[in-house]
Amino acid sequence: METLEEMHSRHRKEQKDLQSRVTQKKKSATKKTRKGVNSECEELERQLKEKQEQERAALNGDAGLKDDSTSDSEDDAPQQDTPEVNEVAQALSTTTISEPATENGQPRKRNRQKERLARRAAEQEAAVEEAKKEAANQPDPKAVEREIMLKQFKSQGLTEKLIRPDGHCLFSAVADQLSQAGIPLGAEADGEVKEGERYKVVRKAAAGYIEGHPDDFVAWLDEPIE
Repeated sequence: METLEEMHSRHRKEQKDLQSRVTQKKKSATKKTRKGVNSECEELERQLKEKQEQERAALNGDAGLKDDSTSDSEDDAPQQDTPEVNEVAQALSTTTISEPATENGQPRKRNRQKERLARRAAEQEAAVEEAKKEAANQPDPKAVEREIMLKQFKSQGLTEKLIRPDGHCLFSAVADQLSQAGIPLGAEADGEVKEGERYKVVRKAAAGYIEGHPDDFVAWLDEPIE
């Protein structure tokens, strides 16, 4: 048989448990489902309040009847649960935290296409990172080639000469080698062409030779000579 103090203690525990459920529901609610979740929480709070008021009224009523027939010191009274109270108690005991729902009450559907795209992007990113790691562990082809060439230069007593890659590098290289070999560029260039423009003489000479021998070059040209 439940005393008044025991009932008050149980009521406080029920209120605390319900408040915990309400807090979790509100935290899991989205912007679209917040209104429905708030209404559900308010209904649960109302049901609990009504249940506890009925229990207090039932216990106080039984205690009052006993007081009339016995003495003021007898506070204990049997608790009589009405069908309505039992129904509310059953509803609270089975209350669980559900998944957020849409406005029409249906569970939110998973966006499987979005999940597939995200998974594919993650796989591609992982593949890129793996390729970077493999490339970092492999030798640099350009560095290997340069090392081999420098060894050949050294074995043959050659010196590397850097030519600026400005679109005229082929003619600049020929002009430099002619100068290194002591071959003059011609009377036209003697004392008249600056060091950085010697390629112009070579380019002009090459163009003149191609124009004078078109049959030797026309098969490899994309545009007409003239």
